[in-house]
Amino acid sequence: MNNTTYSVKKDEIARKWYIIDAEGKPLGRVATEVAKLLRGKHKPTFTPNMDVGDHVIVINCSKVILTGNKLNQKIYRSHSGYIGGMKEIAAKDMLKDKPERAMMLAIKGMLPHNSLGRQSLKKLRVYAGSEHENQAQKPEVWEF
Repeated sequence: MNNTTYSVKKDEIARKWYIIDAEGKPLGRVATEVAKLLRGKHKPTFTPNMDVGDHVIVINCSKVILTGNKLNQKIYRSHSGYIGGMKEIAAKDMLKDKPERAMMLAIKGMLPHNSLGRQSLKKLRVYAGSEHENQAQKPEVWEF
């Protein structure tokens, strides 16, 4: 019996482009699906220690929804590293001003917090509206 585990080689990785429409869908549901695609977990050749994921384009981020009372209660926090450098922004304001950033932060939190996660995040394109500039890559629509 063969007890070796198959590990995909760098030249065997085939990357595709997918497009996801976030309109009317919960932010977290879209983010989990995108993280799965970026990581490559939908492929039978998934290798945990390699970046085998695909490129993902997320459109209509401004029309994403937050369930429950998160729109009023959720707060995004960042710190500059200096004393008194804490900045807070409510989810309602973040979705109004920078919907791409809200989506990016949700996806980033679902990826590994190491160099592999940073490499996966480079394959993500996020747009607030329905227009995107990646038609040349011929992205396929990903339904979930």
